[in-house]
Amino acid sequence: MTTLREAPPVTKGPSRHARPGPSGPGYARLRRVLAYAGLAAVTALTLVPFGWMLSAALKRDTEVLAIPIQWIPDELRWSNFTEIWDRIPLAAYLGNSLFLSVTITILQVLTGSFAAYGFAKVRFPGRDALFLGYIATIAVPWQAYMVPQYIMMQRAELTDTYWSIILLQAFGAFGVFMMRQYYLSIPDELCEAARIDGLNDYGIYRRIVLPLSKPALASLALLTFVNTWNDYMGPFIYLTSNELWTVQLGLRSFVGQYEAEYAMIMTGAVLSVLPIMVIFLFGQRYFIQGIATSGLKG
Repeated sequence: MTTLREAPPVTKGPSRHARPGPSGPGYARLRRVLAYAGLAAVTALTLVPFGWMLSAALKRDTEVLAIPIQWIPDELRWSNFTEIWDRIPLAAYLGNSLFLSVTITILQVLTGSFAAYGFAKVRFPGRDALFLGYIATIAVPWQAYMVPQYIMMQRAELTDTYWSIILLQAFGAFGVFMMRQYYLSIPDELCEAARIDGLNDYGIYRRIVLPLSKPALASLALLTFVNTWNDYMGPFIYLTSNELWTVQLGLRSFVGQYEAEYAMIMTGAVLSVLPIMVIFLFGQRYFIQGIATSGLKG
């Protein structure tokens, strides 16, 4: 009786069309080096305008627009940073901007996080439809309702006061959307366990949700502070008294009066940017973490 032997497995040789891709630690290191080189190049291109602005702030007016550009002037005129304080009330402008930015940031973080908790963790009829309608206001350009807002503030006799800007910017749909996306990543089991222990929604929001939302809160605070600090149209429309002007209005007025003094103009621009740079450097870790965990990353 003959027995059938099992045929050995057929092994296929390498295809003529298949080309093995590069691999190994050397290739991974090369990719990492190229990636860092590309990021460094993009960063350098981004910093070129800021470098030119700082260089111009340390020059004479006749040297600012000289060609070719002399990035490091022969004589560093640090006196520009002391002289500008005598030209315009820059300290008052910076103080006004700081007051508005801090106040609006606190209010937006408070109202945005509280409304986001209701849309994310509280169940009520029509919640999703209400949230969709509220978020849809982001798509409406500000120019569409700029005039009605001004008429409302004028009839309320709030023009030429900080209240007009604070009340209009204390609430933001973007902040609600951003905080809601982060709250959705917090397990509902934590909130249910807290309710079993006797906490109401206010206690859950204050004791559980807020402590877990520090990265998102820091991101929202940073974005709101920067937007308020750089805002020009809002103060331009509602603030007419010089003692109420922000640094953006003050610099624009300075440009109109001393349009040929480019060095002093760049000095004022540098001083207006410094607070934003310092705040971002201290809060960038929380900003990146909050963006990465709130559903806004690409």
